[in-house]
Amino acid sequence: MGSAWIDVAWRQARQLAKQHGVAALILDEIQKVPEWSETVKRLWDEDTWEETPLHVVLSGSSSLLLKAGISDSLAGRFELLRSTHWAFAEMQAAFGYTLDEYLQFGGYPGAAALRHDKPRWTAYMRDSIIEATISRDILQMEEIRKPALMRALFELGAQYSGQELSYRKILGQLDERGNTDTLKHYLTLLDGAGMLSGLQKYDDKQLRSRASSPRLLVHDPSLMTASWHGTGSLLEQPDLRGHLVESAVGATLLARSKTEGFDLYWWRDGSLEVDFVIKRGDDLSAIEVKSGRIKKSGIGAFCQRHSEALPIIVGGRNTPLDAFLHGDVPLFTLS
Repeated sequence: MGSAWIDVAWRQARQLAKQHGVAALILDEIQKVPEWSETVKRLWDEDTWEETPLHVVLSGSSSLLLKAGISDSLAGRFELLRSTHWAFAEMQAAFGYTLDEYLQFGGYPGAAALRHDKPRWTAYMRDSIIEATISRDILQMEEIRKPALMRALFELGAQYSGQELSYRKILGQLDERGNTDTLKHYLTLLDGAGMLSGLQKYDDKQLRSRASSPRLLVHDPSLMTASWHGTGSLLEQPDLRGHLVESAVGATLLARSKTEGFDLYWWRDGSLEVDFVIKRGDDLSAIEVKSGRIKKSGIGAFCQRHSEALPIIVGGRNTPLDAFLHGDVPLFTLS
């Protein structure tokens, strides 16, 4: 079915708008329609000229392809509403998730019914979420010269989520021919697909920040759990649980950064480390996660160098982990 289908649905919605004074048209999976953006642009411009009281919502599971269509021809004609992974509060309200269940099974509502059958849940996540996203959203968007390298990069990044890895070490771990530019590009694509990000190190000098080794971070803790090939549960192994907790906090920050408009970094100086640094305009906050993992906190040193920074210790007495994951904690100093 081509773009003519959009034209038919749109004109029906126009009739409803004229009859009732206002109407809404919602088109899902819009990215599957060839040349959808050109058709939408034409119809939208007609409605603007005629002052038709029609509200149009376009949605799609392929965020990368949807963004590509928007950037082609719809400049100045849309407002982007970002839909991130379900948060802990949403999974708890809908499915009764405990904190440990959210850490393990994350924010994919389609997988919630399978959480009591771990092998089936893992197979669903790998086949229906991870592989489907890489194959459908990323590989269909542009030509990827090394799809095996991209898949291996995600697998490695998910297992090392919450940790710093240099691009050279990543290439060594993957045992693949490639270069750092290829890895950076693939990380950008995985980030756009809501899978894996490489956080830059915070530095006052932006150039040095961009040249730093990335801290790999999944966009949902379940992506780390589903990619784990070891024995036992991540929750039962203190060091791995620590990385899982930090990944859950980082995933929450990634989601909030999309809707609240701040930049997310990490920081290290020698052995001193800050798990996450967030910046919005002149506002700056340093976030340490008490996860049970042995590490040397650098939040004091960071705040001493940046007196304007707000320190936040997640898992401490004043900021419990569940409250932070619920989104109940302000991230910047209240003005």
